[in-house]
Amino acid sequence: MRILASVCLSTVVLAAAAQNQPAYLNPALTPQQRAADLVGRMTLEEKSLQMVNGAAAIPRLNVPAYDYWNEGLHGVARSGYATMFPQAIGMAATWDAPLLKQIGDVIATEARAKNNEALRRNNHDIYFGLTFWSPNINIFRDPRWGRGQETYGEDPHLTTQLGVNFIEGLQGTDPKFYKVIATPKHFAVHSGPEEGRHKFDVEPTPHDLWDTYLPQFRAAIVDAKADSIMCAYNRIDGQPACGSKLLLVDILRNDWKFQGFVTSDCGAIDDFFRPNTHQTEPDAEHADKAALLAGTDTNCGSTYRKLGDAVKSGLIKESDIDVSLRRLFEARVRLGLFDPAGSVPYAQIPFSQVNSPANAAVAKRAAEESMVLLKNDGILPLKAGKYKTIAVIGPNGASLSSLEGNYNGMAHDPRMPVDALRSALSGTNVVYAPGAPYVEGFPMPVSRTMLHPANGSQEQGLKAEYFGAANFNGTPVTTRVDPELNFDWSGVSPLTNAPDSAFAVRWTGTLTAPVAGTYQFLLRTGRCRGCNTSQHYKVLIDGKEVTVSRTVAPATPNTPVRINGTTGLPETGNTERPGAFSVNFADNKQSHTIQVDFLRDSASQGSGIRLEWTPTPATLLPEALEAANKSDLVVAMLGLSPDLEGEEMPVKLPGFVGGDRTDISLPASQQALLQGLIATGKPTIVVLLNGSALAINLADEKANAILESWYPGEAGSTALADTLVGRNNPSGRLPITFYKSESDLPGFEDYSMQNRTYRYFKGAPLYGFGFGLSYTKFAYSGLKLAKAKLNAGDTLTAEVTVKNTGKVAGEEVAELYLLPPAEGNAGLSPKQQLEGFQRVMLKPGESRKLTFTLTPRQLSEVDAKGTRAIQPGTYAIAIGGAQPKDPRATATAQTAGFTIQGTQPLPH
Repeated sequence: MRILASVCLSTVVLAAAAQNQPAYLNPALTPQQRAADLVGRMTLEEKSLQMVNGAAAIPRLNVPAYDYWNEGLHGVARSGYATMFPQAIGMAATWDAPLLKQIGDVIATEARAKNNEALRRNNHDIYFGLTFWSPNINIFRDPRWGRGQETYGEDPHLTTQLGVNFIEGLQGTDPKFYKVIATPKHFAVHSGPEEGRHKFDVEPTPHDLWDTYLPQFRAAIVDAKADSIMCAYNRIDGQPACGSKLLLVDILRNDWKFQGFVTSDCGAIDDFFRPNTHQTEPDAEHADKAALLAGTDTNCGSTYRKLGDAVKSGLIKESDIDVSLRRLFEARVRLGLFDPAGSVPYAQIPFSQVNSPANAAVAKRAAEESMVLLKNDGILPLKAGKYKTIAVIGPNGASLSSLEGNYNGMAHDPRMPVDALRSALSGTNVVYAPGAPYVEGFPMPVSRTMLHPANGSQEQGLKAEYFGAANFNGTPVTTRVDPELNFDWSGVSPLTNAPDSAFAVRWTGTLTAPVAGTYQFLLRTGRCRGCNTSQHYKVLIDGKEVTVSRTVAPATPNTPVRINGTTGLPETGNTERPGAFSVNFADNKQSHTIQVDFLRDSASQGSGIRLEWTPTPATLLPEALEAANKSDLVVAMLGLSPDLEGEEMPVKLPGFVGGDRTDISLPASQQALLQGLIATGKPTIVVLLNGSALAINLADEKANAILESWYPGEAGSTALADTLVGRNNPSGRLPITFYKSESDLPGFEDYSMQNRTYRYFKGAPLYGFGFGLSYTKFAYSGLKLAKAKLNAGDTLTAEVTVKNTGKVAGEEVAELYLLPPAEGNAGLSPKQQLEGFQRVMLKPGESRKLTFTLTPRQLSEVDAKGTRAIQPGTYAIAIGGAQPKDPRATATAQTAGFTIQGTQPLPH
């Protein structure tokens, strides 16, 4: 673990006040003056150690250590329990900008609470700071990109509105101090492929650059005033993004007047010179020069530790380092990190704010609003008592990771979807079977259907005894039945919110396979990032005990894994390689007793435990079809997993490579499962959990209903169950286009926007951007524009009335699209572009008049040279609950035309 500062900051400030106070500790001075004073007191060697994300303490100046790397994409991540919201793509599906501001505020509140507690413990470690590398506002231009789940979708306007509100929520409203500092990323033109990101050169047209890839970044800096920004891995027009004069000097500093600091993506500056990367520079010193002089202020990594050498060799001047350091320390001053805690309002936030009931209520609302109903033949909402037995089938029916998404916080006690549906349908017999692996050859958690707490028991799961120390002495603190061994305890204890509690768990019961055979099982304890925590586990099969010990400290040598005397995969320190063992099942009724012991001497930065196996589709399908045939209704919980789609992942399986997808269809194993379920003739509802668009053509054709629920966070299971039974009327909208096939799209490596997203796509999508159904109906009428003729530079106001014409209350999302002249702008303008949206709750029969105001920038277009201007011509406005010509829309959009006279250029 990183060496902690020797003194707490409050002690530093008090001591300074009692002596001759240095200027950097004087709250009466400006942040710029204080930062300049502090930097002026440092040696060159000290300065270099401040330029990496893990900035070292400077004891002689009483400067504590600080790590700029903190994550808060959809909840504070990697620092213990936190309120976990839907993944960013799910938050985007809410189309609720004020809610995003509230979510940002909750995340900032919990971040401050954690930071305040950490400082009380003299902990200055990674993930406990106040500079957050979020939000990800790259455009999700292609559904094959695995990190698209982290974004707000494919549209610049939607991304802009949600991103601005999220940033403002994070940074707070205090006139003097930031609550936390937001870092929108990745600047710029960055959206896959993951495998090529360290050497890929993007050459966007000027039109695409300014029309699609930069507007949301401009808004984040100019409007939301984010105080930090992260540069990307890729090159742009030949220069690495973190060394791009175009991006970091011409646009960011000169055009947008950015005054904050730039951080590199992790290892991005290494990519300037290391083999098989950009290799635009010969060595680390030259890479440091290129990045620093372009304006990258801090390096996630260690390359900037060579800055002192670059100064001594004459590549840069020490004053060049000072420019960046002043920006970095000004940010820390604005966070209140050099002021007495009593004078910083956010420093008073108590730890009890973490996981508070009020915060949980926001997560529940977000999950509810993110649900997108794609199809419904009238089967939904489910009617109480209509179905005696319901079969929940699919790998996502009991998946923890598919609630979490990536860059996730730790929910305290998340419920699995099947359990939430069972609670929502009390009195109905709800049975479960996984039915298929996500994709053939990929490990999945051992299903609860294979586990029982005692021989002969019909209850599913294993008996779990939790002990309040790292041993099994005495009486368990808690005894219960855990349905699966699938726990994410990264930095937390299952027994308490305290971040440093030791504990032990013993699971006992029986293990049964659905089909006879010999199967390999994996016990995965995950990875411990930068910690000195020890985790140990032991497995007994049929009473034969061979201890499996794993110490996570990086210096630990390989330890052989032995199960029943057989050596399996080695456990290597600080890796995620699992222990492996095989069990033979002579027939599918044979059970083996199993005992798993797990202990950890500290919860600080530790991980969890998963018992997995790799079944073939043929192993799981018979059990699922049997359950379906014995049921009255099937709920197929299908989709993807963040273990398959995500950031630069070591996955190479059919349809998946490096975290991206090569095939946007439902994986073949799940497709076969769905075909089998539909063939039973039972009514079938498909529930999707995933982070990107799926070509679910079979489900669209044959299923009775389809609900898209994304990676929905800590309240996601409850939200999707409540949606199915009608307690939540779905109101989410797609933030991305669902295509019928990847063959409808250009190549993944092609960054041209032609034939991409709803703005430029020429074909017929499966489901259009902005689409989503409700359990009620809405109608639009009386669209009225304030002017039919505008001069360039005028604003435009539009009014429309929306009415709930159905029988139940519901929320409608009214969407305003601008339709530019088809013949204008040399044909470069999108065929339509979102320029406004509002959520409105309406009771049956209730009407509401909505007003939209479009600014000159919203009425402008970008030409071939990248110049944004208001251009003359005949335009139209369309307002409705979907795109104006969406064939699936249930309400006719209102349309009105207008003209613009004259031309007016707008600044970049």
